[in-house]
Amino acid sequence: MKKEGTKPTLIEFKKIGDSSLGYISVAEIQDTIPFEIKRVYWTYYTPDHVHRGAHAHKKLQQVLVAVSGSIEIVLKDKYGKEYVYKLDNPSAGLFVPEGYWRDLKFSHNAVLVCIASDIFKEDDYIRDFSKFIK
Repeated sequence: MKKEGTKPTLIEFKKIGDSSLGYISVAEIQDTIPFEIKRVYWTYYTPDHVHRGAHAHKKLQQVLVAVSGSIEIVLKDKYGKEYVYKLDNPSAGLFVPEGYWRDLKFSHNAVLVCIASDIFKEDDYIRDFSKFIK
């Protein structure tokens, strides 16, 4: 499970450019991403009445970025402490350490990019909340 003291953290990415030309933001290992990147994926066209997540990871760490729209993220640790975040700015991300239950609600036009510390491994998932809190 999670290392003591490791908590979710908002990350501000470098924002290069201006309003007349647009912006670029950069996520780099050892600067903004606190782990080696092994996988990047994105979700989109998620209906706004659908909730995603409903799981935790034993070892996987992630940085979540709403590159379009907004995403409400509710994280819970095994002690019941809840952290609520709203991602709605592509120059910010949420670092999610291992050991946090997550529930996500997307706006109609939301696109979520997930930067992950490992490849997909089904045995890293905890999909039963009662097992998670034990």
